[in-house]
Amino acid sequence: MRKLTLFIVSDSVGETADLVAKAAASQFRQGLETVLMKRFSHIEEESQIDEIVYLAQRENAIIVYTLVKSTMCQKLKVECEAKGLQCIDLLGPIINRIGIELGEKPLEEPGLVRQLDEDYYKKIEAIEFAVKYDDGRDPRGILRADIVLVGVSRTSKTPLSQYLAHKRYKVANVPLVPEVDPPEELYMIDPEKCFGLVISPEKLNFIRKERLIALGLKDDANYARVDRIEAEISHFNKVVSKIGCTVIDVTNRAVEETANVILNKLVERNRQ
Repeated sequence: MRKLTLFIVSDSVGETADLVAKAAASQFRQGLETVLMKRFSHIEEESQIDEIVYLAQRENAIIVYTLVKSTMCQKLKVECEAKGLQCIDLLGPIINRIGIELGEKPLEEPGLVRQLDEDYYKKIEAIEFAVKYDDGRDPRGILRADIVLVGVSRTSKTPLSQYLAHKRYKVANVPLVPEVDPPEELYMIDPEKCFGLVISPEKLNFIRKERLIALGLKDDANYARVDRIEAEISHFNKVVSKIGCTVIDVTNRAVEETANVILNKLVERNRQ
């Protein structure tokens, strides 16, 4: 039985070429058993190309590569032709075609896909964090969060948490009500990562009435009464004053606007 050796060459980790080569080999009955794959990662010097071609010639290997730098691709092609070796460019033709269609030159920066993948997983992790620690479900999340939001009910804490999570920030939010003592963790965190959300009593009264109606309830419940709302806001002011955090008036702000205020504050603090 013939054995075949594939050299997987990449200027990044080489996962893409490795997966493609395995997918191709799997199309043959004994492909994965008879095809040996050797991966050469982070190849960025022409001298490394020379060494790989030398080894490939000794083992009569086929070179499969994902090199994004045109100079490295050309170097490998020339060396393989000179030594009579087979080489397969997995990315070059696609990159060239896309470049022609878009009318621009490629960046030729290795590892960009991996960076995108890592960015994606960070976003998913932040979204899951926001769900897990929404509405004060578990105060332990307060100590682990990048941003902590506090406010009375219906001040857009949850949608704001999700919006910031999509920006890859881990956010915990905590509702404040006079009858329940705030979690001790609120007073243990850096106040600069905590933001209090306040809203005018009139606006909150309207929002809560609409909420009650949407639930099929009467709009004169204690939840929507102005005196109750004022009591909650008074309690909120005492708590945020003790924390020493920034307070943002969300009365006439969209979620995106409030998020921008928070993000700008964080950027300013990081510069100091």
